[in-house]
Amino acid sequence: MAQPYDEIPDRRAIVRRRTLEAALARLVEDLPDGGEPPRPPVLALLRDALTKGRAEIRRRFEEPGLLKNDGPAVLAATSYLMDQIIRVLFDFADQHAYPAANPSAAERLGVVATGGYGRGELAPLSDIDLLFLRPYKQTPRGEQIVEFMLYLLWDLGLKVGHATRTVDESLRYAERDQTIRTALLEARYLWGDRDLFDELQRGFAQKFYTGDGRDFVDAKLAERDQRHQRMGDSRYVVEPNVKEGKGGLRDLHLLFWIAKYLYRVSEPGELVAKGVLTREEARHFERAERFLSTVRCHIHYLTGRADDRLSFDLQREIATRLGYQDRPGSRGVERFTKHYYLHAKTVGDLTRIFVAALEDSRRRKPKLAALWESLRPRELEGFRLDGERLAVTAPDSFAKDPVAILRLFHVAQENDLDIHPATLRLITQNIRLVDRLRNDPEANRLFMEMLTSRHDPETTLRRLNEAGVFGRFVPDFGRVVAQTQHDMYHTYTVDEHTIRAIGILSKIESGVLKEDHPLSADVVHKILSRPVLYLAVLLHDIAKGRGGDHSILGADVAMQLGPRLGLSAAETETVAWLVRYHLAMSATSFQRDLMDPKTIETFAALIQSPERLRLLLVLTVCDIRAVGPNVWNNWKAALLRQLYSATEQVLSGGTLSGGRAERIKHIQAEVAKRLPGWSDADKEAHFARGYASYWLSFPIETLVRQAELVRGAERGKQPLAIEHRVDEERSVTEVTIYTLDTHGLFARLAGAMAISGANIVDAKIFTLANGMALDTFWIQDLEGKPFDGPQRLARLAARVELALSNRLDIQRELDSQRGSWPKRDRVFTVEPRVLIDNNASDAFTVIEVNGRDRPGFLHVVTRALTRLNLQIATAHVTTYGERAVDVFYVKDLFGLKVVHPDKLKQISAALESAIRDFDSRFDPVAKAAE
Repeated sequence: MAQPYDEIPDRRAIVRRRTLEAALARLVEDLPDGGEPPRPPVLALLRDALTKGRAEIRRRFEEPGLLKNDGPAVLAATSYLMDQIIRVLFDFADQHAYPAANPSAAERLGVVATGGYGRGELAPLSDIDLLFLRPYKQTPRGEQIVEFMLYLLWDLGLKVGHATRTVDESLRYAERDQTIRTALLEARYLWGDRDLFDELQRGFAQKFYTGDGRDFVDAKLAERDQRHQRMGDSRYVVEPNVKEGKGGLRDLHLLFWIAKYLYRVSEPGELVAKGVLTREEARHFERAERFLSTVRCHIHYLTGRADDRLSFDLQREIATRLGYQDRPGSRGVERFTKHYYLHAKTVGDLTRIFVAALEDSRRRKPKLAALWESLRPRELEGFRLDGERLAVTAPDSFAKDPVAILRLFHVAQENDLDIHPATLRLITQNIRLVDRLRNDPEANRLFMEMLTSRHDPETTLRRLNEAGVFGRFVPDFGRVVAQTQHDMYHTYTVDEHTIRAIGILSKIESGVLKEDHPLSADVVHKILSRPVLYLAVLLHDIAKGRGGDHSILGADVAMQLGPRLGLSAAETETVAWLVRYHLAMSATSFQRDLMDPKTIETFAALIQSPERLRLLLVLTVCDIRAVGPNVWNNWKAALLRQLYSATEQVLSGGTLSGGRAERIKHIQAEVAKRLPGWSDADKEAHFARGYASYWLSFPIETLVRQAELVRGAERGKQPLAIEHRVDEERSVTEVTIYTLDTHGLFARLAGAMAISGANIVDAKIFTLANGMALDTFWIQDLEGKPFDGPQRLARLAARVELALSNRLDIQRELDSQRGSWPKRDRVFTVEPRVLIDNNASDAFTVIEVNGRDRPGFLHVVTRALTRLNLQIATAHVTTYGERAVDVFYVKDLFGLKVVHPDKLKQISAALESAIRDFDSRFDPVAKAAE
């Protein structure tokens, strides 16, 4: 924990209390009796001392020297600085502001630091908690002193939590409120009447240091669980809260509170003598506390406020300050966050061992439960049953039989049991034994049974990971433990993402997620080999963080690991293929035109078999769902279903073309049936407006709606007709626009939608034979939900009309909105990249554009395409966090594919230039507050 004050080097360089006292005394030298001290100069002196003291502490922390990046030293020094200021302030109030020649016993007043400040661990900009102790009823003078001090502290910009109580009141409140009891547990004498503080300490010990402390432990555990739930219940979120998050400083504080309450210790090292922690565990505790507190201090200094969230915009800067440099294939910021998560995992290990052991030893067992335990067997497959926990029968069990390490988790899984914390600690102490098991057939059999079990494999894999067994047994998995990806798309570390994906697969297979994923829940039971599917999900990201294509590298890992885990050569090859192409289905669904037969034919040629198609569908769904909340939506589900259905038809011997003319004739006949009230002449006129590609690009229902829209616009001689339809099933709003086709139409429409807060996810653009454009957009709001609401849709329609009449300055509108965009994600940059593919479609040139996703990005890209005299037929827009991947199917002005090499180079250069110019208009990341 924080250093004692006597270990702070050159304390007087931080603050000189005597000098400050003398300066304050000079302010009142000529003050007449009863005169009020001049507040402004008093405040100025205190503020100067506080500012200079903080600057000195920060200088030591940030500049080269023994105290650089020493978080605990900052906490101790900041506490010391605050102590001295409060002591000076108390003496000034007592002796000068409200002096008393002969103060009565009733006017005694003590100042006590509580909470983290009481521990002597005050972060640079944290609140301070003070308890003013009085002997009994408050006196006017005592009230004046407290008020004088608080107002000056507030004027200094400090946040002060405070209470004024007697000793009896403090103990009475502590009895009723566990938070107050915890604060008093960390109480430290600060200044004033020492006897009152000593009385408080004695009363606290007599009242609460008796008994087994069960109520306190239970309350703290409940608080912890609620806090974890509030913070996301995972230590592997990409923007963790260093203090309150799972595995953060508050979990270490919890251990300290319980240790102090039960064992009367003040340092983690003292728990070694008590037999609660081993010496190595105590060292882990201190290392984790040092690392986390150092990170927290950097957050406070960089943000200029009491913030504890390790946000994206801070991670790179703190990584640099802590010496994490980029290396080939490894970014410094990702190594820093990996170390953060490993320390958070250490905190989890320590608190689990310590708290669970206490919880177990203090659990009251109801009589019925005790009777039930007496009736059930005390041993289970070579292990001892301790309540609902599985334990080893002897300390040398694992040394005698290393396979028992994996068998323990297997038995716990099959019998829905937890594992005793003492046994988990024993595993940690014998973790090297796992290395011997990698080629053991029985160990590998047990692992595969746990992986493919129908009894909650996610929980078992997480237990294996938390215990450190998973990464030792499968070293390739060990390499991705706590592996982060510094982007806005991935919510979890690679290991946590993988384990969650296994959990989603298990829930799909069991039917729990049947409503969310009806197609996957159906096809998963047609898959021939469950081990192939489960192992592919386990290994799909196994090679991340190595540099190079993780899909290709992961396939190599699968080829090596499959035989070891008991798979046949054919099964291993299928797993490797799935890992190699695990992104193919999502990329095709979200970035290609699924109405283009060439798309389906190319994808079917890659897949080759219905079994692979089923496997890849389920793997794709599990992968996307496990990325994080709000990534999966109905639009993506609909696209995957569409691709699956079309590919299954081809793989089953069907055909997508079936005679182009015949298909169009059939489609038009179906549309005609659904146009009651139309004359034959009206129908023929409408069918003549659309070229062949139009009739093959939409479902019948959409074609019917568009026919009614076009007819209404033509009859009413409307220059612009807009129709919207909210599609809840696919989580999009379909917007159809019928207007005169003009140069740059798509770019103007994209700009109007960006200004309105609409995110285009797909678009189909058609020019009819009458020279009118019939454009359909599928849009969502910024949260991935349908863009709906009468007011929003009305504003969108109005902006579209203004844009098409050239009365809307799109760039100016976008610039005016820039201040409201999130600033924390400006740290991310995406290098512009343009890929041109003339093989993906028989009729179109396919252009893929990668860049930094921002409102207006699509407008900028489509405006550049317009200036290149390219006609956009369809657009498919996908975002992966901060990265936008926009794909356009285009032709030149003559309606042909673009094939000339010089023109292709010109397109790439122009698009990259437009994106770079767009990026350059954004303010560089503002340097964090000094």
